Amino acid sequence: MSLFKARDWWSAALGEGEEFDQGCLCVGDVDNSGTGHDKIVVGSYMGMLRIFSPHANKSSETGIADAQLLEVQLQNAIIQVEVGKFVSCSELLHLAVLHPRKLSVYSVSGTAGNVEHGDQYQMKLVYEHNLQRTACNMTYGTFGGVTGHHSLCIQSMDGMLMFFEQDSYSFGRFLPGFLLPGPLAYNSRTDSFLTVSSARQLESYKYETLAVATEAESRQDPDLPLKTGGKRLMPDWTFVLGEQALDLCVPSFSHSSSSIFILGERNLYCLRDNGQIRFMKKLEFNPSCFLPYASVTDGTTNLLLGNHTNMLLVYQDVTLKWAAQLSFVPVAVRVANFPELKGAVVTLTADGHLLCSYMGTDPSFFSTPKVDAREADYEQVDAEMKKLQKFIREATRTQGRRLLELFIFFLSPLSPRLTLSLFSLQVTVKASCVVQSSKLTIGVQPPLAVTQDQFTSILLYLLFSGVPRVLQSRFSLPLALVCVPSSPAKTTNFKITVDTNQPPVDLSSIFREFSAKSEDKDGNSLAFQFLSGAKVTVLASKTSQRYRIQSDSFEDMWLVVKELVQRFDQHFSKMGVKDFKKSFSGPLPLQEYFLSVDHHFQLRVSAQQYQDLLSERAVQFRAIQRRLLTRFKDKTPAPLQNLDTLLDATYSQVMALAEAAEENRALLEEAFVRLRSATHLLVLLLSLWQGLTPDQTAILEATLLPLLQDTPQLGWEESCDAAVSHLLRSCLSRSPKDQATSLAQTGGPVLGLPRDTARLKKHITLLCDRISKGGRLTLASEANVQVPAQCTPHERFNVSNVRT
Repeated sequence: MSLFKARDWWSAALGEGEEFDQGCLCVGDVDNSGTGHDKIVVGSYMGMLRIFSPHANKSSETGIADAQLLEVQLQNAIIQVEVGKFVSCSELLHLAVLHPRKLSVYSVSGTAGNVEHGDQYQMKLVYEHNLQRTACNMTYGTFGGVTGHHSLCIQSMDGMLMFFEQDSYSFGRFLPGFLLPGPLAYNSRTDSFLTVSSARQLESYKYETLAVATEAESRQDPDLPLKTGGKRLMPDWTFVLGEQALDLCVPSFSHSSSSIFILGERNLYCLRDNGQIRFMKKLEFNPSCFLPYASVTDGTTNLLLGNHTNMLLVYQDVTLKWAAQLSFVPVAVRVANFPELKGAVVTLTADGHLLCSYMGTDPSFFSTPKVDAREADYEQVDAEMKKLQKFIREATRTQGRRLLELFIFFLSPLSPRLTLSLFSLQVTVKASCVVQSSKLTIGVQPPLAVTQDQFTSILLYLLFSGVPRVLQSRFSLPLALVCVPSSPAKTTNFKITVDTNQPPVDLSSIFREFSAKSEDKDGNSLAFQFLSGAKVTVLASKTSQRYRIQSDSFEDMWLVVKELVQRFDQHFSKMGVKDFKKSFSGPLPLQEYFLSVDHHFQLRVSAQQYQDLLSERAVQFRAIQRRLLTRFKDKTPAPLQNLDTLLDATYSQVMALAEAAEENRALLEEAFVRLRSATHLLVLLLSLWQGLTPDQTAILEATLLPLLQDTPQLGWEESCDAAVSHLLRSCLSRSPKDQATSLAQTGGPVLGLPRDTARLKKHITLLCDRISKGGRLTLASEANVQVPAQCTPHERFNVSNVRT
């Protein structure tokens, strides 16, 4: 916990589901009470306007209701609120509310109440302006040096500055070279407007220059009165920031300190009124908002700065004076004076958490307890030492003992929505010798994931021989990890039938963990709903020994078919049946399987195309950068000739291509998972169809799944094609001469992304055809087959069964 915190003085939660930004907060004596005490005005994007007058120690629901002076639901979203002298011939303060297509000015007044409910406040519309363009932000001030009232300037989304003098529209001007709107501020000392353009530079325009420039209405506003004459609008001075600005502020509390503050994404800038830099502060965090305010030291300015690490920092120019911890990320910050607290810090979050706080610390009241100085009981210590030594000797002599007990959490398969399925795994390892520096690695196939995949134990010892050993153990996860019971589906796109030579089995006895929630109490049907969304249904025939598995997703049937076959083996083995057989009558669903192959291949082609386009745009981007750098370094630089526009367009293309490539990569990973599932299903059906032995099934699976995952250098299509082609030329070859020739060949062409999948699909079809005609998969004819290394009996490990 941080000692330095923003001490809560008053807080409120503003609505539910509302959104706020930096322009939605302002403070001021909006009701013209005459006391000089500020009120808090908050507007939301949902159109809700609220006014508060906070009091100490009243952050409860009753206190919030007492502090809230007014709450009004407006028809349009509120972009910005400001308090100023916006009505002619009046010295009173009024409230300006900026909507996307409207500017409204209200008067807020309070009436003393005669009952215990307190004063009553109301808001009346003084005037409003309907805007021809969508507004972005606004600023106000004494434009043209006029005193006694404030004028308003609104920046539109298409780069037009619209000037309003109270209830009348003055004129409008388009900013040159405009692309996107930036922050806007008025400097009353120089009577100029400041904004940050899309070229990432600060630009200053004098009010006089804007007034005599070419009329903006002649370009796009046929409804507004036309005026003739004028000059081309150019900034008085510019300052290159090199980054986008988050906010812009011109302090007006001291005319002697002529400073302009700009908050960038990575830096804080302070300039003089003429555009010369005073200082720059590099930020080591991502800022969210800032506010300059008066300092007690002459010639300096204090600065409040909020960041995305929930901190509120106080700077005096570039020197950090205080750091306070917040419980949220502020998007707007103001300083206000209330009757019971002067200089309160008002912060607002994007979700509507309003806080009034002050800087302070939380002192620690913990005192160190007195140490109980007593003599040690040496007899008790000696007895405990002997007990521990005895335990260590017994543990060393023990031949089998539990070394690691771990708990692992698994994630569900890829799905459109994020769904977690937690599964705890307890691993018990027994060793017949003493080992050291043991490391346990847990590996699961995508789309499953594990929260921690490596564990290192400090309870084990070194082998006497000093030779490292590796032990692997495979285990199956429960089916309930990835699916839940569901209602059977009557019509589906894909169907598979498995035959047995034994009487029909009640499915509820085979899948006991799913039978309790099954709708079918006869045990003839059972449905599995995967967390990814697919549904698989198993139907048992009442008159024959046939079982049908059907689904709308071909790949998702693999797990259910595999579990069904394995549980049949376990069921009939327990019953003592020795001649149990299961089979698949065919035909093989090759066309359905090839759909998964084509989908995966098309995503690989798209990935390569995105990579090529990214390389081209990157070369173009660097070439434009070199040209711009050459022109900027030239003492007499030539015109840019729209190179900056081309740079921005190329950058946008690079970012769009990168996002598309990243999205395609995620789709490719999911497609490979589905392809692997479809391949497992094809191998299982082929082994049931032809009665392959476990060794032959393993060869077939290694041939069709040579990779655990695609890589940029090597993909599944070319690897699988090479492996299938080798089997067709070797053990599945029709001619012994061709087989001998194939085994004598060494090397081969470099594998790469093929043009299409026609050759691969032809070879897979030929592989299945030759296996169906009596071909047998074997590696016995190959030379140079390495024998796996064997562990000696005294160095062999044993991994017991996994217990859930």
